[in-house]
Amino acid sequence: MDSIKLEIYRSLYTSVAEEMGVSLRRTAFSPNIKERRDYSCAVFDRRGRLIAQGDHMPVHLGSMPMSVRAAIERCEMRPGDVVILNDPYAGGTHLPDVTVVAPVYGKTRGQGDKGTRGQEGLQRRVSLSPPLLAPSSPPLPLFFVANRAHHADIGGATPGSMGSATEIYQEGIRIPPIRIVRGGELDRDVFNLLLANVRGREEREGDFAAQLGALRVGGERLMEIVERYGFKEADEYASHLVDYASRLMRRTLAAIPDGVYEAEDFLDDDGESNNPVRIAVRIEIRGEQAKVDFTGSAPQVNGPINAVEAITVSAVYYVFRCLIAGDVPASAGIIEPIRVIAPSGTIVNALPPAPVAGGNVETSQRIVDTLLKALAQAVPDLIPAASQGTMNNLTIGGWDNRRGREFAYYETIAGGMGARPSADGLSAAHTHMTNSLNTPVEALEYAYPLRIRRYAIRRGSGGKGRHRGGDGVIREIELLTDARVSLLADRRKFAPYGLNGGGPAKKGQAELIEAGGRKRKLPGKFSIRAKRGARVVIETPGGGGCGSED
Repeated sequence: MDSIKLEIYRSLYTSVAEEMGVSLRRTAFSPNIKERRDYSCAVFDRRGRLIAQGDHMPVHLGSMPMSVRAAIERCEMRPGDVVILNDPYAGGTHLPDVTVVAPVYGKTRGQGDKGTRGQEGLQRRVSLSPPLLAPSSPPLPLFFVANRAHHADIGGATPGSMGSATEIYQEGIRIPPIRIVRGGELDRDVFNLLLANVRGREEREGDFAAQLGALRVGGERLMEIVERYGFKEADEYASHLVDYASRLMRRTLAAIPDGVYEAEDFLDDDGESNNPVRIAVRIEIRGEQAKVDFTGSAPQVNGPINAVEAITVSAVYYVFRCLIAGDVPASAGIIEPIRVIAPSGTIVNALPPAPVAGGNVETSQRIVDTLLKALAQAVPDLIPAASQGTMNNLTIGGWDNRRGREFAYYETIAGGMGARPSADGLSAAHTHMTNSLNTPVEALEYAYPLRIRRYAIRRGSGGKGRHRGGDGVIREIELLTDARVSLLADRRKFAPYGLNGGGPAKKGQAELIEAGGRKRKLPGKFSIRAKRGARVVIETPGGGGCGSED
């Protein structure tokens, strides 16, 4: 392995994922993807191993390999095929996150040939149409490309598909791994079936088209790499990237003192009862290996905060990747030295038909908080205090009288970052398992019958300490039409913790101000009908403080 060449390939493969993301963002219809960037793109080798991903959403990227694996195992993908899925129990996360996977094909005179310049090598780049293959050359994928995007609605009982539910069937249309494109042709029957079960058909159709277009971009760029360097070398260095990330992770684990580190934290409730929901973890470090055991976590619950195994593995992937100093290839190698135990039938590995909409966005954050609390015992100089620990998922849907059509608005709202051992936390930031942006006021008001009345930093909501936690935000939205409003949020009962003597942050809160001025306090998880002129006010938690003020 040539170290310089390894860095070149890392940049090449990462740039493919990043360019896929740019294509997806620019061509998407919904503000949730175009403005908030609630999407992720990744590149996989011919075996289905993750070799590169863009700096997109951590909660997507650590779990996407399971979706790709499910697509490969359940669908025999041929040239020009695209598989679509969102089933949380088949590699997905929650139903609004829709993943598309495509194999990348090309014909070579032997997959070790260098390029096409001056010799017969690859006869075609790759797109969603079948390449010309000789009868004696069975099609073998060279790579796989995939992207995942959060659709602002995927059907279900409430607009936005993130409301109260007691079973997954209430959360939207559930898509197992199936072909949406066959031989380069969109399967209109399947596509129309999906669009008939979601709100905002035009917006959904545009977002799906953007996802398919991003796959084409990724496939073409990968074939340019193969044309230039030859598939043998490109494939070899894809494997080297995985091995290199694994070595870096092992080296990081070896630097952590051997021992057992335990912690627990709690979700407020599941929205169906008032009982707190326990997340427990036991991290065992032995040399270059780690075992992360969630035994003792609460059984799966009736409300929509259950996490599937892919989410739990994704949270572990994220936390341990953050421990690696410097820039590391975001590949499958990071998780190789780590064994994750997530008992079936629990809040961290739910079984069907448990509802899971909040597991992806709320429980994932609490898993991260619990992991960091445990690791703070081992490497206190590296671990920050708890950040806001929630994504404050707000959905509003109804009929848009201006445009004469239904609408579904979805947004996660930023909060405070936990203070670090050597610096204050950031205010009004999306932290940990989310890496999205806010929806700009202008874009939101243009796209939906809503008006932003206030958007400000929630001063003083960060925890005190030698280093203060970041402050949350206040977001006040006025309804310009009757609508269904749902919130899926946490840290309303259990405040984000401080570390090393730092104080906890302020908890979040929400209220409804009716058109006549009457105020009503709202819980962290609710779904209500509100009249035109009502205002929804969300105040998000801050981050915990770090270090004693003395």
